[in-house]
Amino acid sequence: MTIARTFFASIVVAATLCAPAAHASTFAAWEVANVDWDDVLNVRAWPSSNSAIRAGYPNGTPLSMTGRCMNGVDLKDITTLPNDVQAQMVRYTWCEVWHDPSNTGDWQTGWVYGRYIRPQ
Repeated sequence: MTIARTFFASIVVAATLCAPAAHASTFAAWEVANVDWDDVLNVRAWPSSNSAIRAGYPNGTPLSMTGRCMNGVDLKDITTLPNDVQAQMVRYTWCEVWHDPSNTGDWQTGWVYGRYIRPQ
């Protein structure tokens, strides 16, 4: 019984540590920007300002982006462009993030509006 319990615990720990890696296309090359000093960037369930808020992050918070944005923008395709050009390309669209709002290993996707993010 002890061996089985130890094995199970090892599997749970490995799965928890690998959770972000399961989404292999994520990268943390963007951050929250342009949010008022007393506000946060809302991460929403869907790409809409009417969608449920899942988390909020202040300016400077690094974001793990999936690369996928609305309107045909793929962050991985524009990484070689200057930062100001990248920021302009997402300014009026929604981009998907991979985040852990409760800091418990419960990683999930959400959406942020491009006006409030910039490349690091």
